[in-house]
Amino acid sequence: MQMRFGSALSSVLPGPLAAATGTRTVSVVRLQGVIAATTGPVPRAVININTVEDALKRAFTADRVEAVALVVNSPGGSATQSALVADRIRGLAQEHEVPVLAFCEDVAASGGYWLACAADEIYAHPTSLVGSIGVVSGGFGLTGLIERYGIERRLHTAGENKARLDPFQPEKAEDVEWLLGMQSELHELFIEWVRSRRGDALRETADLFTGEVWTGRRALELGLVDDLGTAREVLARRFPGAEPTTVEPRRPLLARLGLGGVLGPAAAPTAALDPIGTAMEWFEHRSLWSRFGL
Repeated sequence: MQMRFGSALSSVLPGPLAAATGTRTVSVVRLQGVIAATTGPVPRAVININTVEDALKRAFTADRVEAVALVVNSPGGSATQSALVADRIRGLAQEHEVPVLAFCEDVAASGGYWLACAADEIYAHPTSLVGSIGVVSGGFGLTGLIERYGIERRLHTAGENKARLDPFQPEKAEDVEWLLGMQSELHELFIEWVRSRRGDALRETADLFTGEVWTGRRALELGLVDDLGTAREVLARRFPGAEPTTVEPRRPLLARLGLGGVLGPAAAPTAALDPIGTAMEWFEHRSLWSRFGL
């Protein structure tokens, strides 16, 4: 199912602007893509502490900055990277005493919503998909595949739990129990984060923390967002006269010259050396978006 009503906010934000001397500004940082520790060989936008650090620092230290606006469009991903980026946003906000507003685009779910919660205020379009406060793990079981082609799996470990959930071996009940325990712990940390950031605004229904996803309109009723609106209208109302300035990460020289592709010259060799890993990563990223019809 495709639910492409168009990006609610992407068309209303200007490109990079050189603010005139003395002009008050609002720094706009786009947090778009799957949240993952490494960019890997997949040519898609990826969010992690390394990819956004430069843009965040420049956004909070811009001349005469009045606020930082985070435009979030992410189906989630790594819990650790979500937390690292969110913690960095809060640290910079407190250090420079700059308010932070988040704007949910097509989807701000799971780790994407974790990022949005780093803001002091959260806004969504009525058609945005928001929430998914839960934890999910996915993988592939390849035992049948290797048996079909007569492939023998050889794995030697020191430590009985070193090879848990190996995709080339039959799944063990005790390994699944261990995984579910880890997920429960991460889920509790996610819930604690949301409660700490949203406070009394939350309306804690029975399904609020079940991993359910809501439209922006319903998210407002549940207290997951503060109001409905687009970046243009909200920023114009809240900071009249301030110039929105998009702040993007600095790209390597080869990428700026168009010689390195999206991920730089290392991407192609990596993909060529590990085609199975490349394909699995692509499917993993694609599955995260497809969960929301995107």
